[in-house]
Amino acid sequence: MASTEPEHERRDGEEAPAGDDEDTGAQVAPIVRLEEVAVTTGEEDEDAILDLKSKLYRFDKEGNQWKERGAGSVKFLKHKETGKVRLVMRQSKTLKICANHLILPTMSVQEHAGNDKSCVWHARDFADGELKDELFCIRFASVENCKNFMETFQEVAESQQKKEENEDAKATAGLLDKLTVEEKKTEDKSGEDVPASKEVGKAETEPTPADGKKKSEPASSA
Repeated sequence: MASTEPEHERRDGEEAPAGDDEDTGAQVAPIVRLEEVAVTTGEEDEDAILDLKSKLYRFDKEGNQWKERGAGSVKFLKHKETGKVRLVMRQSKTLKICANHLILPTMSVQEHAGNDKSCVWHARDFADGELKDELFCIRFASVENCKNFMETFQEVAESQQKKEENEDAKATAGLLDKLTVEEKKTEDKSGEDVPASKEVGKAETEPTPADGKKKSEPASSA
């Protein structure tokens, strides 16, 4: 005989499976506790003048060809105390340094022939931990970014030239002031009156014997 019990009533007594998102109330403590570590980049004492996305190349003299150095952010960083400016570029993912050199007054940047989004320049680079003469080429996503980079590069180089000229002028002025002071001291010493020596004064007076009596002159014979 078939059962007339509703199917939904029979299922009410069955144990319902636990849902995947059900909160069991259990607390799981982390196996390893990680502490925050302060990371220094070496740029803490510098202010960024320019920060642009780009791709950097270096010229391989042996292979006579351009080789990609990395893609990331190129910056001009000005030191807060010394005022010196350096170019630094890091790869976007690994943050590995692609370029790291000072902007010197003797440097110049030029547009790459046939590509108005790229420019080239020579530098004594320190990215690999030692100074190397490098020919760099950098490419930007737009012509505007490339022009902005070149203009900033030239402005920094000119400002460093003026900075060196001012420092040389100050050093020269300081040296002249020092020489003037020394010459004045020499003139003052040469113009001083030399006091008469006490010994000279004694020599000019008649010597006195040890008994304190002056020797009488011998009487002339008659």
